[in-house]
Amino acid sequence: MGNSYEESENKASSNELFLAVLPLVHITANQVMGYGLTEQVLTLYPSRDFATKFFKNEVQNYIDAFKWRADKYLIGGHVTGYELFPEETSDGRVIVRVMQNVL
Repeated sequence: MGNSYEESENKASSNELFLAVLPLVHITANQVMGYGLTEQVLTLYPSRDFATKFFKNEVQNYIDAFKWRADKYLIGGHVTGYELFPEETSDGRVIVRVMQNVL
């Protein structure tokens, strides 16, 4: 008789996550090394509370960008893939629910 840990290890499951865009401003003591460099970063949070509320006309670009990079660089080990689901909010904006498929 196997224990529940061994049994659950062999079953496919998923993690529910939410897409967020984080603006970053780099601060460094060395002015030459990128002080003030500014960028946006896509990340995932396990809570809907941290999801970015996108406008309808921009959400697909963020979905496409995340899927393009996730499929190439974030699959491996126990992670077998990502599914992204745009969901309209009560104020007409859109959040993105992400199912991270794992084994």
